Amino acid sequence: MATHTNTTISLVTSRFNNTLLVQLSPRLTVIEAVSFRESFKQWIEDTTVTKIILDFGQTTIIDSSGIGSLITNIKSAKAKNIQLTVWSLNPQVKLAFVMVGLDKILSIEADTEAIIPTVSRKSQQRPPLTHASVRSPIKRTIDIVGAIVGLGVTAVLFVPIAIAIKLDSPGPILFSQTRCGWMGRRFKIWKFRSMVTNAEALKSTIKNQASGAFFKNDHDPRITRVGRFLRKTSLDEFPQFWNILKGDMSLIGTRPPTPDELEQYEIFNWQRLDVRPGLSGEWQVNGRSKIRNFEDVIKLDLRYQENWSLGYDFQLMLKTFVVVFNKDSGAV
Repeated sequence: MATHTNTTISLVTSRFNNTLLVQLSPRLTVIEAVSFRESFKQWIEDTTVTKIILDFGQTTIIDSSGIGSLITNIKSAKAKNIQLTVWSLNPQVKLAFVMVGLDKILSIEADTEAIIPTVSRKSQQRPPLTHASVRSPIKRTIDIVGAIVGLGVTAVLFVPIAIAIKLDSPGPILFSQTRCGWMGRRFKIWKFRSMVTNAEALKSTIKNQASGAFFKNDHDPRITRVGRFLRKTSLDEFPQFWNILKGDMSLIGTRPPTPDELEQYEIFNWQRLDVRPGLSGEWQVNGRSKIRNFEDVIKLDLRYQENWSLGYDFQLMLKTFVVVFNKDSGAV
């Protein structure tokens, strides 16, 4: 048995024949996740390794970047036909796995929890640690109240909007799409339909005017006439108050990416998923129609996380109203 200590993120690896046992660090956040990804690339290049065991016995904190590194490493291991197994999940990390469905993808061996004693019974009850906004009961209360009011307004507007959509373009009134929220958890987002019914199939034929992991075209031919008005006034977003009521989203947060956008993320990009996605946020009130670089989106998202407070949320809410009623704003 050979033992090697990776000083970059304090990983200890042990080799048993063709199996590599990796003891992960106490934290798996953005710094550790990037190093974990780089180390994993080296491990799977060893053609004699057929199985890798990830021992989470000491890991008590994981964030969205940690989840992102795991998802990337799972795909890399699969491409090399390397079996990936998990040991010793403490309840906080296990909860994060369950939230994003990793418990169904990874092979998690039972009866390994006692290999390395970890956390107390009291700390086992805490949710995954990401961002204070996610754990704020006041913010959640504001979201619920806002969602109820928003759904009331949506109900009043539903009939005239539905008639306009139907007269303009055949197809359903509402459009649903899979998006990725807090920690990368997938959910169905709802909008009033603003595009032709086969918009997803036509996406590959439309030029992307943005750079990086999101799509933008100022003159997207898939958008209907009524759809362009709905986007200009942000009325197409109103059904998302249902997503807010359910807890998938918040009134203020970050833009929820699609799964194919998430596929293009670098590990550090996953930091934007440390908060719940929002109906509005920094990106929406700071020129969403003009931003073309994904790195600029990341900067806005991280700025929100750094500056977050309930007061800051209210500031962004007020800016949202200003942007919506500004004739030169809105999505196109």
